Amino acid sequence: MEQMTLLRKYLPMTETAYCILLSLREARHGYGIMQYVEETTSGRIKIGPGTMYGTLSKLESEQLIIQDREEDRKKIYKLSEKGHTVLELEIERLEELVNMGRREDGGLL
Repeated sequence: MEQMTLLRKYLPMTETAYCILLSLREARHGYGIMQYVEETTSGRIKIGPGTMYGTLSKLESEQLIIQDREEDRKKIYKLSEKGHTVLELEIERLEELVNMGRREDGGLL
């Protein structure tokens, strides 16, 4: 899928989807994702089980993540190639917004 199609279809992302994709640069199960997000955001974002599994299901159906394996009845997910590309595009979009804000603020940020 070309970049413009991915941009129109998936960006901007919700904060939850972004954090989940970011966490899945390394294979993790649902609870591991929840812990990663809470730790890396210093507790600012806590993803509940309903939100987590609903978002995982959507990301998997969109082929942004894939099941890597199953251990002790836990599904382990990781980014797909498409998911990796979408995550990179979102990071670039967010960087552009931050840089725009810094330029407009006169470098005070």
